[in-house]
Amino acid sequence: MSKAGSKPRIAIFISGRGSNMVSLVEAMQAGSVDAVPAVVISNQPEAKGVVRSATLGVSCEVVCRDQFLNHREFECKIIEILTRYQIDWIALAGYMAILGPIVLSEYSDRIINIHPSLLPAFKGLDAQYQALNYGVKYAGCTVHYVTKDIDGGAIIDQCIVDVKGTDTVETLSARILVAEHQLYPKALQSVIKLTK
Repeated sequence: MSKAGSKPRIAIFISGRGSNMVSLVEAMQAGSVDAVPAVVISNQPEAKGVVRSATLGVSCEVVCRDQFLNHREFECKIIEILTRYQIDWIALAGYMAILGPIVLSEYSDRIINIHPSLLPAFKGLDAQYQALNYGVKYAGCTVHYVTKDIDGGAIIDQCIVDVKGTDTVETLSARILVAEHQLYPKALQSVIKLTK
């Protein structure tokens, strides 16, 4: 953990374009989130977020599962990086992999994620498709603590997005993403304040 009086250090995990990572980093750099964006960790070397993190001046480490003999070695490498960067909190931002027991144990109650539905509804992949298929009038996004149960941890905050009759998965996803960019920094700040 960070020393008394110093800002907590955040690792942001990504797999893709990194738009939520950008919103978190920009909020920290602007001072609206009282933390330091210490490192971005990607499990995809070609992820657009890898380049975007460099543009923002944040270190990025690429750790691919297929580079390791087993999941334990993969997790140990992640822990080694988190230790090196003196990480206090992990924020998953479109990280399309499941964290294993080593990371979950080491950072218990200090890992958060954003999911594009109003949990506990529509867990897992394709949440926007699930919402449209079910015919809901409201969708949205949720920031929650990460546990071994996928999208099952305690809810930190949510944002509601109206579903329009003309919505497709693409249009609904785009509006939810705008809400995510507003919600995630606010939720990160709230959990940091709780633990000070």
